[in-house]
This record gives sequence, structure tokens and C-alpha cells, in this order.
Amino acid sequence: MNNLSSPQVAVYLEIFLLFLAFVSALILYFLVRIVVLKSLISRGKYAGTFLFRLNLPIVFLLVTLVLKIKSIRDALFPSQKFNLYLDAALIFFFVFFLVRLIDAFLQGWYTKRSLSFPLPRVLHGLILAVIYLFILFIILNGILGISITPFLATSALLTMILGLAFQGVLSNILSGMSLHFTKSFNKGDWIQVGSNEGVVIDTNWRETRIKDRYSNIIVIPNNTIASEKITNFSYPDNKSALTIPVKASYSAPPSAVLEALYEAAASVPEVLSSPKPEAYVLSYDDFGISYLLKFWITDFDRKHPIKGEVGKLIWYKFKRRNIEIPVPLSDKLDTVLKSLKEKGGVPVFDEDKERNFEDLIKSSFFRYQSGKREGELFVPEDEIREFAALVRRHRFAPGEIIFKQGDKGESCYIVVKGMIRGEIVYEEKGKKYTSEFKMEPGGIFGEMSLFTGMPRTATGVVEVESELLEVRAENFALLLERNPGVADVIADIVSKRNENNQEFLKKIKELSEHDIEQSISKRSILERLKRF
Repeated sequence: MNNLSSPQVAVYLEIFLLFLAFVSALILYFLVRIVVLKSLISRGKYAGTFLFRLNLPIVFLLVTLVLKIKSIRDALFPSQKFNLYLDAALIFFFVFFLVRLIDAFLQGWYTKRSLSFPLPRVLHGLILAVIYLFILFIILNGILGISITPFLATSALLTMILGLAFQGVLSNILSGMSLHFTKSFNKGDWIQVGSNEGVVIDTNWRETRIKDRYSNIIVIPNNTIASEKITNFSYPDNKSALTIPVKASYSAPPSAVLEALYEAAASVPEVLSSPKPEAYVLSYDDFGISYLLKFWITDFDRKHPIKGEVGKLIWYKFKRRNIEIPVPLSDKLDTVLKSLKEKGGVPVFDEDKERNFEDLIKSSFFRYQSGKREGELFVPEDEIREFAALVRRHRFAPGEIIFKQGDKGESCYIVVKGMIRGEIVYEEKGKKYTSEFKMEPGGIFGEMSLFTGMPRTATGVVEVESELLEVRAENFALLLERNPGVADVIADIVSKRNENNQEFLKKIKELSEHDIEQSISKRSILERLKRF
């Protein structure tokens, strides 16, 4: 074996020293990266993100500058050829630094203003890679005098080989670029791809990741997404329409059904008031009429809870309007048997009437409110039993608003089960205040509007699922006709109560002076009761 000549040893030594310099730069890069992550980025410092992006070019630029110091360069790399390579490296890393600096400033500008960067990650990375490659070719050809034609020819051949070997990967990359160029979706959008639905949490050269409603991360290759139907629920804005199909009995007037559907959607706070909910008649089927309720939301993440809340309220609205949802014939067996018994002369116990009677007796509705006879009935039990057949029993869901302060009222309610929260907004010395009270089973609310005709003085909100008896003005006509003295008792109770609360009633802006005067006048209340 021939011994290596001195020039060859010098070349190998310079290559080894360059390799050590490269390794040192990498070690320094990772050390700086760790320091920046722990001391700045972990504390949310913007400077940390900025330095993190510039770390690589700064480290290699500093190492190259150190190697360019004359004393170090003459000692380690005496040949002019390696000095030329160092000059080329210095220019490349300097331009690399400038490109990363501009890029860091641009991304920082968007981050500070809480704006999304206009270029997707895939396209952003591709543009930077093309810029770096273009700069490298210019330096190779212009400074080092190396012809880039062989590189281009080799790269073409290499591209063909890699294209055949990595056909699937390239397909994903090109599909990803296509998706980002067309802006089919962005990070944070709710999308549906095939049977997969979720929010986009990340997208890169190869794949897109979405988080479904069960917090599972679904990884979908970009070429699969490009070949599937994509539904973007967040584009062009975050308003999404939801629909609920409903079927109702032929006995229910369509206008009443449509009104109930609209109210159910409008009662849910998360349903948008603009665009307004819509309801349509779809078709006339064998067992009923099919309807469609359509409404809009912005929080698509809560699609199912919101639909569930609207669906729940539809049941309550239908129940209070006696709108039946068609059911299998077997479920109507009890109704059919009851009807047959009535036609055959078999007495049937009126369960609803008896329940209403018991709840009326338990309440304070027909009882003296104060004085020696406090708590005693001022209406005979037989009359209350007949009256019980006229009142209606309703169920309300939590959160429903029974009426609002300022509304006109021709009815009052008796709490049978659950709890109602009353909210009174009043003004005092130019400031608004809210007073709250709770109505539990046996309590009455809304009676002031019924007996005096003045607007509602409070807003009634259902705290928990509640069952109420509704007493309407027309229900009193027969009772007052048979018991004329009852009107005098009611007028006396109501007028005295409002007279005691007169100062507070003046603080409610929905009430005029005339309303208050009428509410404390026994004569005015008597005249109203006689008009029932």
C-alpha cells in the first residue's frame, strides 16, 4: 500500500475539520433550541418564537464566520479551494438568515393580530424549499463555478425514480397542495369527509388530522380527501343549518304545529335569531303530516346537544297544544278501550279532573291571604271541583320562559310540581336592578295580570321540569255566575295587595300610572271580573 502524499493528508484533514465544525454547529443548534423552548416559549414569550425560527441560520452563520477568522482559517484551512467553499457557505447562510428573518417577521405580524397566516403550511414550506434550492444553485454556478446542468439532469432522472417509488406519497403531497390552493378548508374548520366528521386540527404535506365528537384523532391521507366529497360547515361563515323532521297527527292544525316548532327553536339560546328558524309542511303520509324544522347555529361542536334541546322542547310545546305525534296502534289501546266503555254506559273516572281539583285545593288560589280567615276557602269545594274540569295542565322544560315582564296576560299559573323563578327588573335613582323570587308547588304567579289587566310585572323562568295548572279568564265566567260573592273577595284581596306594593310597582317601567291606579281600585277590578 502506497503511503498518502502530504497534499492528500491535508485535504482529508480539512474535510475532517469541516465535519467537526458541522457537528459542533448541530450541537450548538440543539442546545440553543432547548434553552429557547424552556426559558421563552414555555412562558409564552413572543421573542422565543422569533428566535426559534432563526436559530438554525444564526448558528451556522456564526460557525462559518468563526471559521473565516484569518488566524483560524490559516491554521485549519490553508488551501485557497476550501477558502472559496467557506465564502460560498457564508453567502448561502447569510441569505438563508435573511429569508428566515423576513418569514419570521411576517408570521409574527399575523400572530400578534390573531390572524391566520394566508399560506397553508404545505404551500409555505414548499415555497421556502424552492427559494433555498434556487439560492444554492446560484452559488454553485456563480461562485464555485460548478455547472448545474448535471444536477438538473440527475435531478430529472432522480425525480422519475422517486416518483415511481413514492407514488402514494407524491399523490398525497400534490393532493395536499391542491386542497390548500383551492382553500377547501382551514385549521379549525368543521368538515365532513366521507363518513368522518370533525374539526381540522392539523394538515401537512401527507395527511390531514381531524378531531371527531368523541375526541378521537382521525388521520386521513390527502389523496383520500381529494377524492371524497368534502362538506365544510365553517365556510363561508360559521353559521350552519340543522334540521329536525317531525310528524304530527292529522287532527292538529298545521298552523298550530308550525307555530310550536318555531317556538321550540326560538326558545333555545344557542339557536340564531337571524336567520330566523323556519318550519315547513313536507308531505301527507299514511299516519300523519310530515314537517321539517330548520334553524341555524354557530357552535357546530354542540350540534347534537342543541338539536337535542330543540327536540325536547318540541315535545313540551306539542303536549301543551294537544298535538299528537303518531304512534303505533298498540299504544292507543287504552284510549280505544276507554272510548268503548263510555259508549257502553260504563262510568269512567275522570282522573285529570280529580288531579286538578286536588292541586287547586292544596294551593292558595281560592283561599284568604290574610286576616282572621287566612288560609280558609272562599269558594265551596263542589264549585272548585267543577272549576277543575276547566283548567289545563301543562309541562314545561327547564329554561323555558313562560312569559316576559311587560307582556299582556289573560291567565295565571299554579305550580303543581317543580319550581319557577320570577325576575323583576326595576329602576331606582336611574339604575336598573333585578329582584328574584321562587315559586314552589302550591304557589301562584301571573294572577295580577289576570285580575287587573295590567302588563306582567315579572318574567317567569322554569328552574326545573315543572307541571303547572293554567287558569284563563274565561274559566272564571261560570264560577262567578254561580258565586257572585267570589268576585268581591278576589277584588278586595288583589286591590289591598297592590296598594301595599304601590311604591314598588312605580319602579317598574312597563307599568303606567293608569295601570297602577286600576290595580289598586277595587271597583276597577270588579268591573274587569264581570267582563270575564
